[in-house]
Amino acid sequence: MLPYKFSFTSGNVTRFFVLFILVLLLALGFMVNSTVNTWLTAKRYAMADIAHAMQKRIDTYRFATWQIYENLAASAAGATPGNLQETRLRPDVYYLEKTRRKTEALIFGSHDSNTLDMTQRMSNYLDTLWGAENSTWSMYFLNGQDNSLILISTLPLKDMATRYKESAINNLVDARRAEMLQQATALDERESFSPLRRFTWQNDHYFTLRTTFNQPGHLATVVAFDLPINDLIPVNMPLENFQLKQDSTVANEGDDSDNDEVASNTRITFTNPNVEITASLASTPLQLIYRVSITSLIIDTLRNLLWPLLADFTLLILSLGGLFLLRQQSLRPSENQSAELDSLRMLNEEIVSSLPLGLLVYDFSANRTIISNKIAEHLLPHLNLQKIINMSDQHQGVLQATVNNEVYEIRHARSMIAPQTQLFLMRDQDRELLVNKKLQRAQQILDKNHQTRQQLLQNLGHSLQKPLKQVIEKLQSIEATRLEETLPEAIESSQALSRLVDDIVLLNRLEIHDWAPDAASFNLQHLLDELTLEVLPSVGRKGLQLIVDNQLSSDEMRFGDAQAIQKVLSTLLHYAVTTTAWGKVSMRIASPTERSDQLAIQIVDTGSGLKSDETGNADFPFLGETSADRFGEASGMAFFLCKQLCKQLGGNLEIHARPEIGTRYNIQIHAPQEPQQEQEQEEKLLDGVTALIEIAVEDVRKIVVRLLENWGAICLTPDERFSNQSHDVLITDDPANLAQWSLLLADNEPGFTPLGHGQFRVNFNIVGAMQDALLQLIEQQLSAGDLAEQEEESPQIASGYFQLFVDTVPDDVKRLYNEAADEDYSSLAQTAHRLKGVFAMLNLTPGKQLCETLEQHIKVCDNSHIENTTSQIDQYVNELLQQGNQ
Repeated sequence: MLPYKFSFTSGNVTRFFVLFILVLLLALGFMVNSTVNTWLTAKRYAMADIAHAMQKRIDTYRFATWQIYENLAASAAGATPGNLQETRLRPDVYYLEKTRRKTEALIFGSHDSNTLDMTQRMSNYLDTLWGAENSTWSMYFLNGQDNSLILISTLPLKDMATRYKESAINNLVDARRAEMLQQATALDERESFSPLRRFTWQNDHYFTLRTTFNQPGHLATVVAFDLPINDLIPVNMPLENFQLKQDSTVANEGDDSDNDEVASNTRITFTNPNVEITASLASTPLQLIYRVSITSLIIDTLRNLLWPLLADFTLLILSLGGLFLLRQQSLRPSENQSAELDSLRMLNEEIVSSLPLGLLVYDFSANRTIISNKIAEHLLPHLNLQKIINMSDQHQGVLQATVNNEVYEIRHARSMIAPQTQLFLMRDQDRELLVNKKLQRAQQILDKNHQTRQQLLQNLGHSLQKPLKQVIEKLQSIEATRLEETLPEAIESSQALSRLVDDIVLLNRLEIHDWAPDAASFNLQHLLDELTLEVLPSVGRKGLQLIVDNQLSSDEMRFGDAQAIQKVLSTLLHYAVTTTAWGKVSMRIASPTERSDQLAIQIVDTGSGLKSDETGNADFPFLGETSADRFGEASGMAFFLCKQLCKQLGGNLEIHARPEIGTRYNIQIHAPQEPQQEQEQEEKLLDGVTALIEIAVEDVRKIVVRLLENWGAICLTPDERFSNQSHDVLITDDPANLAQWSLLLADNEPGFTPLGHGQFRVNFNIVGAMQDALLQLIEQQLSAGDLAEQEEESPQIASGYFQLFVDTVPDDVKRLYNEAADEDYSSLAQTAHRLKGVFAMLNLTPGKQLCETLEQHIKVCDNSHIENTTSQIDQYVNELLQQGNQ
């Protein structure tokens, strides 16, 4: 019995899609119905909880009403009034003075001392009852004894009655008195409720519980409480949609049922255009109604089902579109099958006729040609196909035949489907030989072009090298005489041109295989220091920050071509500086754990990111346009040259760029570590030296701490430092933190510069400069310790010159401040030089050094360091004046 197969016809596909669409619509209906029912059920249970909470509040204040009437009011009638005070705010309006201020009380109308004492007792009771509440609570007591009205509330009644809410209080009390009087005259109504109300100035919703107490011989006493409901209503149910109505037909007793029984007291009714959810309050003739418009219900439902509805409608549209397309394209193939077969036949004939070789498919069972082109038809009368088949079987299906003095290669194959059908391919060997000759000639021309280009580059490089070197030497000699201020820029441009020519020569040597690595032992840290000094001017003039993070040991020796490595790093660093407008350029050097013979160098800039055309220059020089800044344009052969050099050094170069973020250059270079003899050193360079590190930049702090710990120093941070713990040197990157025996870190300093006695400014990227600055600082510190016994930490001024010092130096220090504020650098330089002469005459070396440092800062117009050095000179002069007065 054959298995049943689905018939792929138009009718079946239509029925399938119609059924699928009906299922989608049913699912949509069930989903909407379930969502609406869930929403209504949630609101119904919320209404049950609200009604239950309101009922508990009503019961609570029924008890409070009896407490106030039976205990407080009754006990106050026969008690002796205490020392109570009241303030008359207006005629017939009195304010009760009391110490506890949770509630305030007002008495309206004439009254006696018993009423005042009763008010005090009720207020104290309500202070306790409402002590932990945040809502607005009020109680009204219409006294049947003297027809006075007592108002006790958490509102600031005194301020409201005497200031801006006087009319509001009067209207509220008048309305409430009228209600209570009407309640007192109703013989058959002992307890009543008001509808929901709202305080207009506080947006609080509440309802009033009124209770009447009849007294023989007196008017009825009415107690009313304003019970708020804001704290009972969930935030997702607007208070404006609630309504409290009287329902005399409902009389439910008891409120100890569980949630399901309480929910049975609620019902849902649809009254166009609203949906009303009604909940009955047990033991009260009240109904709480929550009214929502059907439009809001529909909008909430659509918002909750937004994504499922979109998915459902998308499936519906796709189903309709699929039904239409499938019926048009796949279900009626008979209408255009003949046209398709004709087009395929014509395409097949076109392909066969355009083949550059002869093609013949021959059926030997029927002795007819199935497929052939013009070349095969031209050769067919001159060939014995059966003989070719027999001979090709002996020569792996390939043989040669000569037809009209033309040599043809014939390939033969049998059909796997029809064994009697044979395939023949005929190739004109003479034509192929001619084509090969032309290709060889083209290759010779191409090689000649390459050779010509190489010769051109070689000649161009050698012809430009010599005059450029002469120009640079002359410019440097002119700079030494200081004839022009623009000479440094000219020298920089000439050096850039020289680098370009050197790149051309080096690239040409790489392409003609005339270059080989000159491997030797070298110190990696020395190479990085030289590289930092080389790139420092271009980094400084653009205001960028340079960070060189060498995670290897500073005395580690490597084996490789140091000049080639420096060439790669220098070229990429100059390119990164050119493409970076602001931010920083960082270089990180490490060695992979699994490959200690490799150097992993990463250069990251915060520039605009390279374009794809620009990164394409790594595969072919000058393929795309390069980035440029106001100082020049990047070289179009930089990436290609660096990539070729990295290959020659046994590594590679990868460039990753992201627009508006920056570029990352990953460099892998084969440079094995040199085996070093193990030398036991009893102590390192900075053994026993304690350095306090106050560096704000995290990257710089890690570099400095790793370097100092490698030299044997103990590094402390302000958080790790104990109270009054001493340190030998202070290393900081904030000029405000400078003190005696300290180093100020910078990234634009070409080495290190003394700022004063015991203070140096040093470039943290140059390890040699850091080491020299630390050693000089320690040497000065030791020298100062040896001279402490003779000079008592500070130089003394000879008595004969003290008056000269007092008359001239303080005035010059004031001139320094004024001229620095006016940025008058010429006058500032003269004043600093005059001060330096005074300090030199008096043999005050620290002051002379400070003046020399100030003169260096004046030359470069560095305002921040000028102010700092001026402050140090002022402090030094003040110390000398104090010593002279002693």
